[in-house]
Amino acid sequence: MGRAFEFRKGRKLKRWGQMAKTFTKIGKQIAMAVKSGGPDPDNNSRLRAIIQNSKDANMPKDNVDRAIKKASAKDDGDLKEMVYEGYGPYGIAFVIECVTDNPTRTVASVRSYFTRSGGTLGTTGSNAFLFDHKCIFRVRKQADIDPEELELELIDVGSDDMGVDEEEIVIYGPFEAFGSIQKFIEEKKWNILSADFERIPVETKQLTEEQEQELEKLIGKFEEDDDVVNTFHNMR
Repeated sequence: MGRAFEFRKGRKLKRWGQMAKTFTKIGKQIAMAVKSGGPDPDNNSRLRAIIQNSKDANMPKDNVDRAIKKASAKDDGDLKEMVYEGYGPYGIAFVIECVTDNPTRTVASVRSYFTRSGGTLGTTGSNAFLFDHKCIFRVRKQADIDPEELELELIDVGSDDMGVDEEEIVIYGPFEAFGSIQKFIEEKKWNILSADFERIPVETKQLTEEQEQELEKLIGKFEEDDDVVNTFHNMR
């Protein structure tokens, strides 16, 4: 098991803590997927993955269908994907992924969260190099799978990390390998539990318990914001 798998096991972000906010964020991700690849999941691998994630989050199918219909009708406003980078207290690096119809509002909010915590909003590219941009798939474990053989097959389609536990297989690959790995899994007819993108820190920083609590408050601010869809950091 590699670094990416171990990192994800230890990640403590409360990404699905509040159902209403979760559904709002998934709805925005659906809108962006429809905007970039169309409303048909069969022809849009990104949308197909987000729909699977909506099931994992217990989002009702009616909500998903409405989000696709709204995006198809262009009733979602002029949504844009924005990525902001900055540093929180104690030199902890952050990458904040957002989907917003008002970048001016969103960047002001993100800047205020950093500033009020004693951190700073950086420029584009200021700390993205501190993270590896990965795609990640959670697949229900198959009884007849040979992990070593599977790992070799996955390497052939672009995967660079894999972990297996009692219930699931977690597969990682570079951001660009998303489509080829998804195709491999779907051709195997395996049950994809979720598919997503992750930014794995190249190195993590150890803080004291009190410092961690302070950082958790900043993380909470980001995750409470409806425009923020993902929050990544390099705190251990």
